[in-house]
Amino acid sequence: MSTTRLQANKSGCYTSLVIRLAAILVSAILSAPLFAADTILVLPFFNAGKARNYDWIGDSISETMLDSLAAEGLSVVAPEVRDQAIHDLNVRRYAILTRASVMEIAVNADASFVVYGEFEVTPPPPPGGTKEALRIGARILDVRHVRRRGEFSLTGAVDDLSSTQNALAWRVLGVFAPDRAHSEEQFRRTHPTVRNDALENYIRGLRATTPEQKNKFLSTAARLAPSFSQPCFQLGRLNFGTRNYQAAAVWFEKVAQLDLHYREALFYLGLSRYYLGEFKSAADALRKLAGLIPLPEVLNNLGAVLVRLGDAEAVPAFQKAIETDPADPDYYFNAGYALWRRGDFAAAADSFRASLQRKPDDENATLLLGRCLQQSGPRPGDVRTEALERVKSEYNEAAWFALKAMLAPRR
Repeated sequence: MSTTRLQANKSGCYTSLVIRLAAILVSAILSAPLFAADTILVLPFFNAGKARNYDWIGDSISETMLDSLAAEGLSVVAPEVRDQAIHDLNVRRYAILTRASVMEIAVNADASFVVYGEFEVTPPPPPGGTKEALRIGARILDVRHVRRRGEFSLTGAVDDLSSTQNALAWRVLGVFAPDRAHSEEQFRRTHPTVRNDALENYIRGLRATTPEQKNKFLSTAARLAPSFSQPCFQLGRLNFGTRNYQAAAVWFEKVAQLDLHYREALFYLGLSRYYLGEFKSAADALRKLAGLIPLPEVLNNLGAVLVRLGDAEAVPAFQKAIETDPADPDYYFNAGYALWRRGDFAAAADSFRASLQRKPDDENATLLLGRCLQQSGPRPGDVRTEALERVKSEYNEAAWFALKAMLAPRR
């Protein structure tokens, strides 16, 4: 599962991250299976009918598609990147798009393929019909070669939206990864259906503009469908943003492994447990994440937790973070801090000097460098040198997966 590079003001940071990650990633790639090199954009499906109260279905289809493709290890454009690309081009959400507009959005989002389409809700067929009918049409466009790769049309009852979405996702997966497309029966076992009211509340929660509205809709979705993983991640982020770390941790722990946001949930679960002082639980989450994707911020935070636990593995974790991103002064500071705490003054001094080269006005690094030169270790009751390890609160796996995709063989 992966995302494309971040856009706009994050592009410079992205380029820097790609360069820093290259060395460690090449090594990892030699011993791990590669993800597909092509990145897939899934646009919200537009409403071809007249009932505007069903616009949310267009987002539900695209979110289901994104989660299904990402769960199979395919590289997808993150929803926030997609939405930014749509916004930058002044395209109205749910508008009927021309092929040229679809291509322009895909290029702006750096996508190799784009999945888009429409849906329509119609009154129940006579005689005696009681359920509104749903038709979904989907197309796959090869952006590089400007040609279609597939076209699908599915029908069903509106009440069976989740089942119809899953059927479409299975068919689209068969186009992009036929070797990974299990039987539809197997696919449905790992992608259970979700009741419509839970889906609608989840989508309305994603589109809500205030934290209060988001919490209301997402909490309702989670209550209506307790096994529905996606609202749990969003509720975790909401609570993490308000520093309600206990509630955030509870929600992050409910995010399923097949969820698009599973790795990110592990990252913020580790941070939540760290802020709560539950260091062993934090270490467990971050160790699991580091085994999946050894990003520098993950390794750094794992090291910070291990410092609190008095674990000697803290230093190797910081050293791996430095190898991955040698430009960040915090990683050198943390390595120096861990070394200083265990009395390795010479090595700690070298780390603090490296940190100060990158951040000359760092008062704590200067203080601890002086302590190293004096061969003076931690002093009981000295609050100035307690809990100085530095954690990272931003998670960005985009550069990692983008570079991994670039190094993968083209289809």
